[in-house]
Amino acid sequence: MAYLESKPRYEILDGLRGVAALIVVAFHLFETYSSGPATQILNHGYLAVDFFFVLSGFVIGYAYDDRWNSMSTWAFFKRRITRLHPMVIFGALLGLALFYFGDCPMFSLIGQTPWWQAVLMFLLGCTMLPATRSMDIRGWGETYPLNGPQWSLMLEYCANILYALVIRRFKTWLLVLFVLASALLTLDLGLSLNMFGFMGEGEWAKGTFIGGWGIEGTQLYIGIARLLYPFFCGLLLSRIGRFKGVRGGFWWCSIILALLLCAPRIGGEEGWMWNGVYETACILLVFPLIVSIGAGSVVKGRWSSALCKFFGEISFPIYITHYPFLYMQMSWAASHQDAPLSQHIMVAIGIYALSIFTAYAALRLYDEPVRNWLKEHWLKSYKKTEK
Repeated sequence: MAYLESKPRYEILDGLRGVAALIVVAFHLFETYSSGPATQILNHGYLAVDFFFVLSGFVIGYAYDDRWNSMSTWAFFKRRITRLHPMVIFGALLGLALFYFGDCPMFSLIGQTPWWQAVLMFLLGCTMLPATRSMDIRGWGETYPLNGPQWSLMLEYCANILYALVIRRFKTWLLVLFVLASALLTLDLGLSLNMFGFMGEGEWAKGTFIGGWGIEGTQLYIGIARLLYPFFCGLLLSRIGRFKGVRGGFWWCSIILALLLCAPRIGGEEGWMWNGVYETACILLVFPLIVSIGAGSVVKGRWSSALCKFFGEISFPIYITHYPFLYMQMSWAASHQDAPLSQHIMVAIGIYALSIFTAYAALRLYDEPVRNWLKEHWLKSYKKTEK
């Protein structure tokens, strides 16, 4: 039986995942100085999360769709936990270690939080259990207040569970119907139609997909709406399997993706509908198209291949570890508003570089050794039964 490690990798998709992750970090750094969605620099950078979902669905389908005759559901879960969870724990630990360094008026609850409550949030993060708004220890109402972006990993875990228990059994035609139905949620959110009545007034930014980091009310709906279409559209793409490549596919796809994510706000504050149309089109049409082109193209050249490999390796570590440093940057910026612009720029560049260094160090010194140990001692038993 072939395992993921023995299947040819889509190098360009690995590289694109890294490009998106690096843009997310930059987006969050600029977000510190934003007064709202309309003024955010790299305005659509947060849509990298939705692009991640398309990639994840594609990779899951490619890696596992043809293995269910000889692989149990529990074996699938074990492989996904082995792949993702070591860095989830590392991100939670980093968030705990840096938590009290972010104490400032912006994060009003940090100074009131006893150590045992911070440790409790760490344990919830390690077990991927979400915190309710009443359990908040920072003041932002995040599901994972030690490491905010973990909310998207929780949703990806949910998508993996849904795939393993239900969706993998769908015939292609039924998957098409499911994806089309999910597209209604994307349209509902992106165009602020509120067709289903789940978006409370003032609880989301009209004409955007911002949100999803809570488990209550509107935030939960936003998270579900952002997850379903991209992830299972990616799965559908992997099943269709007909991809048209282009020469220089990695570079063209990277440029297009970067332009889409870094484009300025469309329509300003008053013309929010146009921004919603733009972002909806990105998710429904352009992101799947980029993944298709990337899957159909071939990396040529040693340097391009090495760059794709490096970007792919650090993409998940940098995404899951950068935000604890961002909390500190936000705290510093809020406390030094009168500092020269050059200082703010240097701090931002330093945080960006530190995030990349930490991600790479965590990958080599922690993530890879832990995953190798788990493969040898935890996955070994079911591998033997499948031979």
